[in-house]
Amino acid sequence: MNASLNVPIFDVQRFSIHDGPGIRTTIFFKGCNLKCVWCQNPESQEVLPVISFYKNRCQESFSCADVCSEGAIIKDGFRIDYECCTRCLQCVDACPNDALKLIGKPLGPEGLFDQIIADLAYYESSGGGVTFSGGEPTLYPAFMDKILNLCNARGIHTTLETCGTFAQKRWVPILPKIQLIYFDLKIMDDIHHKLATGMGNHRILGNARYLVAKGYPVEFRLPLVPGYTDDLKNLEATTRFLKQLGQDKIHLLGYHRMGETKIDVIQAKQRKLGLENYTNEKLEEITHWFEQKGITVL
Repeated sequence: MNASLNVPIFDVQRFSIHDGPGIRTTIFFKGCNLKCVWCQNPESQEVLPVISFYKNRCQESFSCADVCSEGAIIKDGFRIDYECCTRCLQCVDACPNDALKLIGKPLGPEGLFDQIIADLAYYESSGGGVTFSGGEPTLYPAFMDKILNLCNARGIHTTLETCGTFAQKRWVPILPKIQLIYFDLKIMDDIHHKLATGMGNHRILGNARYLVAKGYPVEFRLPLVPGYTDDLKNLEATTRFLKQLGQDKIHLLGYHRMGETKIDVIQAKQRKLGLENYTNEKLEEITHWFEQKGITVL
């Protein structure tokens, strides 16, 4: 096993039906080069594994403190002092109530593939496969190249979900191995994109143009976040961009607040926006708007 190819995986979600065709296994990578203020997976942003603390499960036995040699256990308030924590995981193993959990387990391609192949019968019967999500899977080109080779050798359909920030030079030999690419468009104005995500969108839009020009199987998605991505100006700019690319389809992803419930368990720096879940009525309204513009909502 090549330990240098190990990457942090924070979840393997089986029997998924929303991340591509058929029944799928969705792999969530830890690490992302965007810092979207509305991030649904704040636990995915940093590359390093982190120990989460679920206060509602804690019975204050403090067996975690008994085994921690670094003095990283705080008895009042949030349980882990991340500045002292070495991620030895002794506290996680010692906790009798699963109040402490590791987010981000290093896995190599073969180890991950063992989990993927376990559901081969479901992929074959449903036309499903595996979806690589995150975080941002394109941060790990060497790993992705290897795992895609393993999947393709067994005829497993592969989908990549990406924010589009990948380096083309590193991904040119890898892209042909992917059967479907879900590509997120967020904010078309470069300045506003940088304010909301921490990065401008020039590379993202350039990669979108590249994928379409080369004929890769890409489908674009727009997360609908109130006050950030769903204003008329951004919707119109997104429509213009799609038409410039000769694209007439888009996926719409309505905002939900589930990500905010994860902020406290890892003491994330991400602030809570206090937004409401996107309503079906609002989603239908924007769906109708796109379809009037000649863009089919998938």
